[in-house]
Amino acid sequence: MKTRIRELRAKTGITQEELAQLVGVRRETIVFLEKGKYNPSLKLAYRVARTLGSTIEEVFIFEEEDLA
Repeated sequence: MKTRIRELRAKTGITQEELAQLVGVRRETIVFLEKGKYNPSLKLAYRVARTLGSTIEEVFIFEEEDLA
């Protein structure tokens, strides 16, 4: 899964650490999300999207192979 977290964080001026604190996870979790190495729970995806002023669909890009 790909994400636009880094891009949206840059637009809003939020650091990885700040985003992590706002959504209740460690900074490392945000790093893994940005690199596509971690698939978030629906609850975390919602929190990240909401914090970045976006929808889940705008933040997380699901590719066909991810759905198999």
